[in-house]
Amino acid sequence: MPLSDTASTPVVPTDSRPARTGPVIALLVVAAFVVILNETTMSVALTDIVADLGITVATGQWLTTGFLLTMAVVIPLTGFLLERFPLRSVFFAAMSLFAAGTLIAALAPGFGFLLVGRIVQASGTAIMLPLLFTTVLNIVPPSHRGRMMGLISVVIAVAPAIGPTVSGLILSTLTWHAIFWVMLPIALIALGLGAVWVKNVTTTRPDARFDLLSVPLSAFGFGGLIYGFSAIGESASGHTPVPVWIPLAVGAASLVLFVLRQLHLQKTDSALLDLRTFQTPAFSLAIVLVVIVFMALFGSIILLPIYLQQVLGLDVLGVGLVLLPGGILMGAMAPFVGNAFDRFGPTPLVIPGMLLAAAALWGMTFFGPDTGVAFVIAVHLTLSLGLGLTFTPLMTSALGSLPRRFYPYGSATVGTLQQVAGAAGTAVFVAIMTVVTAGAIADGSDEVIAKADGIHAAFLVGAIVATAAVALALFVRKPAEGEVDLPAAAH
Repeated sequence: MPLSDTASTPVVPTDSRPARTGPVIALLVVAAFVVILNETTMSVALTDIVADLGITVATGQWLTTGFLLTMAVVIPLTGFLLERFPLRSVFFAAMSLFAAGTLIAALAPGFGFLLVGRIVQASGTAIMLPLLFTTVLNIVPPSHRGRMMGLISVVIAVAPAIGPTVSGLILSTLTWHAIFWVMLPIALIALGLGAVWVKNVTTTRPDARFDLLSVPLSAFGFGGLIYGFSAIGESASGHTPVPVWIPLAVGAASLVLFVLRQLHLQKTDSALLDLRTFQTPAFSLAIVLVVIVFMALFGSIILLPIYLQQVLGLDVLGVGLVLLPGGILMGAMAPFVGNAFDRFGPTPLVIPGMLLAAAALWGMTFFGPDTGVAFVIAVHLTLSLGLGLTFTPLMTSALGSLPRRFYPYGSATVGTLQQVAGAAGTAVFVAIMTVVTAGAIADGSDEVIAKADGIHAAFLVGAIVATAAVALALFVRKPAEGEVDLPAAAH
């Protein structure tokens, strides 16, 4: 029996009152922008934090990797949360966690407390993006989803892209603690406005079941892989506490068990992360490209500030100003890309977008100690243009192809793989840079030259992967809403 928008388990409206959807979406977009902006503020602040707290760069990297890793662990839970609990309750939980984590980080006397604050922040951030996706998919008609997803692209692409700029501006006059003090009142204001504006515009399933075993399997699966990737870079200096293959093997095995567990549970509609979404070809193809794009985005976000500071010698304000034009470009493009998707579909956007992103990564392989800042800005603008052309079409094609019943799980899957890809991109790019840099120093190279060689190697790998992904972009098509009926669970 095919699964329609009304699944075999009834959904229950969470609020019988008519809701004004405009303020709800506006607040969710603003709140998501703030919490996701926070993801990448550490990239520019890392140098100051390392010096202030007396830690290594590899240790400091965990302020970013740990944040992304926490999101990758928490986001799979959001499919269940959005089915079981009202939107209003989920929103308040997310923003309360983010505000609490921000306060902990702002008051942090050392690295341990700072990392705890980032992890609590990430727990709230992880809920916001799937919450935003699911709300939009439920209340925005398919004919207008492109332009609405274009607005969301500002959140998922521009916010992390301008994070380094925001932190650079703050650090030019204040300490790294100020980054969190600036965000705290914004989070509290969002909580206050949520009490007025956020209504329960989605539906819930009171009988949705929670599988406790899936949580540690997810945590060990994604956590082991990301820790293993990060340990590759640390192993170059002999700081790895365990052999690299151990976390990678644990992660891979746990992830396999997690997938098998979900395949079994989805037969009774009780999976933590229902994987029947991948039976939709348009969803699966778009997800592969999303993973590649996010690896490129977060890998470049973490390496560009390192390159600008440690190779070209720019201060934090200079780094922020160099990266600002790219963020502005992505934000300005988003509405136009969304409208173009509604009119022409994804193909005319994704193909040139992937070509531009690959070309930009190839351009970054030419970065060296004597590279002009103007060239860096031009290449970063090209990357921003390419990514801006791909985000909205890929997200809309992926999620819009699913039956309504699977919107929460599709949103959770997209969010999970985005963050896994971001964490993997960060870890892999830094690992390659660290290994090559250490090898060059061992061979007698100057430290700045060695760092430039390491960054070159990381961007080279990214360029090769992005170039291979261009072929996949040729097959992206605009699906009809719910074009594939997925099989219902057996009861």
